[in-house]
Amino acid sequence: MMSGGTSNFFVLRMPAKAENLGIARLAVAALAGQLDFTLHDLEEIKIAVNEAVTNVVVHAYPAGPGLLTLEAEIGEQGLTVTVSDEGIGIADIGQARQAAYSSDPERMGMGFTFMETFMDDLQVVSTPGEGTTVIMRKHLVKAPVPSPS
Repeated sequence: MMSGGTSNFFVLRMPAKAENLGIARLAVAALAGQLDFTLHDLEEIKIAVNEAVTNVVVHAYPAGPGLLTLEAEIGEQGLTVTVSDEGIGIADIGQARQAAYSSDPERMGMGFTFMETFMDDLQVVSTPGEGTTVIMRKHLVKAPVPSPS
């Protein structure tokens, strides 16, 4: 569960299916839209969420769809998104985060690169055989207040 004292948050648990990518993107964008993010920021957030959820759909459950949990929280500092699964996990997180690396030769292997590029902070925690948690943050940049002349 997310921390208390926040402006707003949600937790969604859903099957790790490609059909749910749109739900994940739109839910996070709707929550993030409550803050003063630019349209460009919101598009970047949607891409990062799409990549994190796609990783669960494609890699976490090779035997068939399992569950994923999507959590999003907004506060004064910005947005935190957590995507977690109880799948096979990642044996080598460093290798998985390298651009163009994929355990599936049919994939581009750019998911973590996009997440790192479009979000301000990315943490990946994984235990083989137990699952993976990806935590992404997008900071809210406040425009400077002009000083009186």
